[in-house]
Amino acid sequence: MAWRSSGASNEALIANLAKNGLIESDRVKEAMLKVDRAHYAPSSAYEDSPQPIGHRATISAPHMHASACESLLPNLSPGSRVLDIGSGSGYLTAVLANLVGPSGTVIGIDHIQPLVDMATTNMRKSEEGRRMLESGQVKFIAGDGRKGWKEGAPYDAIHVGAAAAEHHQELTEQLKAPGRLFVPVAEGWVQHIYVVDKKEDGSVEKKKLYGVQYVPLTDAPT
Repeated sequence: MAWRSSGASNEALIANLAKNGLIESDRVKEAMLKVDRAHYAPSSAYEDSPQPIGHRATISAPHMHASACESLLPNLSPGSRVLDIGSGSGYLTAVLANLVGPSGTVIGIDHIQPLVDMATTNMRKSEEGRRMLESGQVKFIAGDGRKGWKEGAPYDAIHVGAAAAEHHQELTEQLKAPGRLFVPVAEGWVQHIYVVDKKEDGSVEKKKLYGVQYVPLTDAPT
């Protein structure tokens, strides 16, 4: 149903995602409605497909953002702390901020400085985005997301928006107990989404969900 979820406006896109069962909860629907995708995608903003944003990077398809939010939702409460790895143009960072705000915080990290700058510029296109940046509810930084961001740890939830070559132990270590990680992982020629849960006792459980196709989580291009 993903390919049939595109719309002529942000409201139509979100309505179609909900109608097709790709958005399941009212909280995720409301959070996505508050963030106009046109502020973050340079073209075809309301198509349910990935779009290039330059620097060999893409903004994921809206149904993938919905899936990530739905998967992380049990760990996205007001006041929660979230790390968004491979934050790109900043869209999902803004949606996550709506899910944990106004008392929660979201750190978006990307290894490409022009994308960090782009995300900040994109968020400033709306009054709510400017407020989130000025209050510190959202912060964008440049860094190697494969190592997470220890300065902000521990996190209630971590989202990874690019395919990791392996299960990076550092990311799991930066989760709270309990905490949840949503990450695409490359396994040979295919990629799968994994949800990694750190339990209250510190034990870790990994669950493979479905196949995907993401750009790789790698060094910044030279």
